[in-house]
Amino acid sequence: MTATTQQQPPDAPFTRIRIRTAALVFCGDEVALIRRDRSGTPLYVLPGGNVEDGEDLIAALRRELAEELALDAGLAEGGDLMWVVDQRVTRPGPTPSPRKLHLVYRLHITPEVRATLARQEFDELPDGSHDIGSVEWIDHRATAELSIFPPVGPALAALPAPRSAVADVALAAVTDDNYTWV
Repeated sequence: MTATTQQQPPDAPFTRIRIRTAALVFCGDEVALIRRDRSGTPLYVLPGGNVEDGEDLIAALRRELAEELALDAGLAEGGDLMWVVDQRVTRPGPTPSPRKLHLVYRLHITPEVRATLARQEFDELPDGSHDIGSVEWIDHRATAELSIFPPVGPALAALPAPRSAVADVALAAVTDDNYTWV
């Protein structure tokens, strides 16, 4: 008796998995978020980006923080994994949507380090141009209603303090049922 398994075609959505490292960089009660104005509404993203093939997770996080915030992670305290967000959202475009795991780390910096950080972030687009985002520092308790991706705002706002323990590292999955691509 032979068992047969049904395989999905390689161009089906969610057959590839990407890993994205991101950070909640705190200075006191404020957290750094990158604001992008899309579709007439502000969208905030956590500093971070995709892990490159063969790259260590922490090396990817350090590289992304240096690229986006001009932050030398060696000047920050912490670095613990805070949350994991499983993204399975169909996005527009010709490429099949990947499943993406967002690994969200937590770092703390001093006001002196914050004063040296970038105020803008330049995201390279496929055509070689850049989308310019602004780095904004927002009180973590005011993030529940913001459009943040991955959507960590309600969990972030619920923290009693930036150093508070979290009960569960896995936040709710982001799917087509509960998220609309901006």
